[in-house]
This record gives sequence, structure tokens and C-alpha cells, in this order.
Amino acid sequence: MLDKTKRYLVVGLGLLGGKYALELSKAGFHVDGINRSEGHLQFALDHGYIERGKTHDFEDLVREADHIIFGLYPTALIEWFRTYSPLLKPGCIFTDVSGVKTGLVEPVQALCPAGVEFIASHPMAGRETSSVEHAAEVNFAPANFIITPTGKNTPEAIAWVRELAEVLGFKHICTLTVQEHDRMVGYVSQLCHAIAVSLMCANDNTSLCEYTGDSFRDLTRIARINDKMWAELFLWNRDNLISEIDQFDAALGALRSALAAGDREKLEEMFRLSTQRRAAFDKKLPE
Repeated sequence: MLDKTKRYLVVGLGLLGGKYALELSKAGFHVDGINRSEGHLQFALDHGYIERGKTHDFEDLVREADHIIFGLYPTALIEWFRTYSPLLKPGCIFTDVSGVKTGLVEPVQALCPAGVEFIASHPMAGRETSSVEHAAEVNFAPANFIITPTGKNTPEAIAWVRELAEVLGFKHICTLTVQEHDRMVGYVSQLCHAIAVSLMCANDNTSLCEYTGDSFRDLTRIARINDKMWAELFLWNRDNLISEIDQFDAALGALRSALAAGDREKLEEMFRLSTQRRAAFDKKLPE
């Protein structure tokens, strides 16, 4: 079990960073926070998400941390680590919440001081809302938690992040390589957001709310999107995402061709395949 005498530091009290802080504090851990916004930091302090928090002059919190959770965008994480990694004490093990791992894990691990270890992970529990004020709305239980170890990671660090995920409430925890993770997330997450965004941008939707049905609402729920974060994630994973867009484009093209040709048999075939695959997907969803 995780040692509750250890001090945890959350760098970036956004939606997920805030949820980590909340759940760790509820479980009885000592949690501190660093955040750029004074208002969001104060919210975390006022609601008991963290014991101590700072927006600047936070070197003491960094030096005291036994474990760190980075709730930063990949670029910001690397920049932060270049500046403050010399302050980390030996034995510090830390992780992140980043949605892309290629281009992040290797540079950060290379920057780690002696005795400090980065074990990357990804809680796939984001929402269309953002900021620590909405962190309590996040439900980790049905979400997937993915650990992406490399050859530089020790069994102790992998065990720590797995136990962390369990304390946070994740029921499904799995392990992928960095490359496997980014290929997977390009399809099941980023492509879905790309489709939702494209649907909203393809038409002036100002009057649709007056007569639309569940289909449009369900398909475009995630189109209300954090522009800065998702632009960065898309660009960091551009090769995988472009490949997935091309694959989707081919499937949509096949449907269009069947429609143009009046090929009812082909349309019904695609609908049956879609139904079968969704049914198989539903059976495997965690309860």
C-alpha cells in the first residue's frame, strides 16, 4: 500500500490534477499544489484539495515532495522540468496525466537527476469541462488508466503508479508501450474529437438546437473543446492522427460510394458490421 507519510505535490491544478489532489487528500495523503492561477489555487485550498499551495516561490514544495503528479501540457511539463528538476530529492518518483507520450517520456527521463524516476501514465477520464472547479465531477471508476513504462523504469515505480491508480478509484488499469499508447489514443480519443469538431465546423449550427435529436447531441458532446490543450495533443501525435483520419475517410468514402450507387446491400452490410462491433464493444466495457 502507498505510504501515507509521503508528501505529494500536484503541479497544475486543472481538471485532472485537481481530481488527483481531491482523491489523495480524501484518502488521507499529504498533498500540496502549484498552480499558475491564484484563483484556482485558492479554490483548491478552500475546498481541502491541498494542504499548502503556491503560484510562485514554490521551491520548498518541490524539495519536500516524495511524489509529484504533473497536470501540465507536454510542452509545459518539459519546460518546468528543465528548470526545477535539480531541486528534486533522491527517491522522488513522479508521473503525469498527458494524453501523448512520444516526445515527452524520453526527454523527461533523460533529464531526471540521479535517484529520481519518471513513470508515465494516462488517466483517460477527461471531460468537456475544465479547471479544478469541475474536478469533483470527474468519475475515475469507469475510466481506463494506462501505464507506459520504458526500459528505464524500475518495478518499484511501476508498482507505485499502479497503486496510485487504485487509490484514485480506477477499476481498469493496463500497460502499453509509449508507441502503442499513442497509436491507440490517436484512434479512440483524438479521431473522435476531430470528427466532433468537424461536424460542428461543417455547418452553421445556430438553429439546430430547435429541432435536433439525440444523435447530433451525442456525436458532438466532446466538440466543446479546450482549444490550447487539444491543438497541442493533435500536433504532438500528428502522424498517428493523420493515419487514423485517412482510415476514417476511407470508411466514410465507402459509405458515400454505396449511397451514390444506390447500393442498399452494401449499406446494410456496413450497418450490420457496425452493429456487431458495437455489441462486442459493449460487452467488454467495464461495469
